[in-house]
Amino acid sequence: MIAAWIDRGAVRVREDLPRPSLEPGEAIVRVSLAGICGTDLELMRGYRNFSGIPGHEFVGRVEEGPPEWVGARVVAEINVTCRSRPAEPLCPSCANGQPTHCLRREAIGIRGRDGAFAEWLRAPVSNLHRVPESLPDEVAVFAEPVAAACRVLRQVEGDIEHGCVTRALVVGAGRLGQLVARVLAIRLPGLEVAGRSERNLARARAAGFAAGPVTEVKASAYDLVVECSGASAGFTAARRAVRPRGTIVLKSTHKNDLAVDISSVVVDEIRLLGSRCGPFEDALSALERRDVEVRDLIDDRLPLSAASEAFDRAAEPGVAKVLLVP
Repeated sequence: MIAAWIDRGAVRVREDLPRPSLEPGEAIVRVSLAGICGTDLELMRGYRNFSGIPGHEFVGRVEEGPPEWVGARVVAEINVTCRSRPAEPLCPSCANGQPTHCLRREAIGIRGRDGAFAEWLRAPVSNLHRVPESLPDEVAVFAEPVAAACRVLRQVEGDIEHGCVTRALVVGAGRLGQLVARVLAIRLPGLEVAGRSERNLARARAAGFAAGPVTEVKASAYDLVVECSGASAGFTAARRAVRPRGTIVLKSTHKNDLAVDISSVVVDEIRLLGSRCGPFEDALSALERRDVEVRDLIDDRLPLSAASEAFDRAAEPGVAKVLLVP
């Protein structure tokens, strides 16, 4: 099997890996398309001392597994939790209905599981979602990151319904910020975007957003700010932009420590919300209804055999999504 392999900060293509073997309760999926995201780039740079096959944004077709799934075109949730181990007792998080925080969690292409930058992938059937026939692969491959963006909408939907959010801002106009903005705009059409890259800002404007430099964001002007930059300067801008008793959603992970003036957060009664993985059913529905456009975010597609070049391309400033084709 051909796959992209990360080890010691480098990406190489391996052709000596065995095709995954079928396990009870799981399926073998032949990958059709896979997308490189910011997490994959961080793994390449040494995050978590990762070694193995990365990739968790993908669409493919089931080749082996339960008969009712064979032949189905699918995407998959990345968190492998207690629900895929029915013979074992549930951990406290899963027992409380919070499987994305499973205490025994593995993550496809990130922790404990081989990822999608390969010809085949093994995944629990409980993680699979059927792709609507109307969705082409190049759209369905965005299901995982769109689901993560939909998680933000679920977290703040009550505030929107109660009229607590009239002005909203996304800080960070990269691949994550673009998707979060597009999902939030379903309910918040006046949402604004701030960033550093003019190429990214131009992409946001082309999608219909008011977008400008993060240095020009007005202070205390927004009810809701979603931080998607992954940079300490982005958090600083988000904190400056939110009004007293407003909400900051922290969507991006930060590899370095953040300097936070906690006293000001307390005095201004700012609500901080962490946000991670999200509902695939919401994402697939939004993509099927074309509430969220994604195809303009595809900057390149390269064969799996050129994985190293694809990672280099994805790391270029202003590049949103690079797809790998096995």
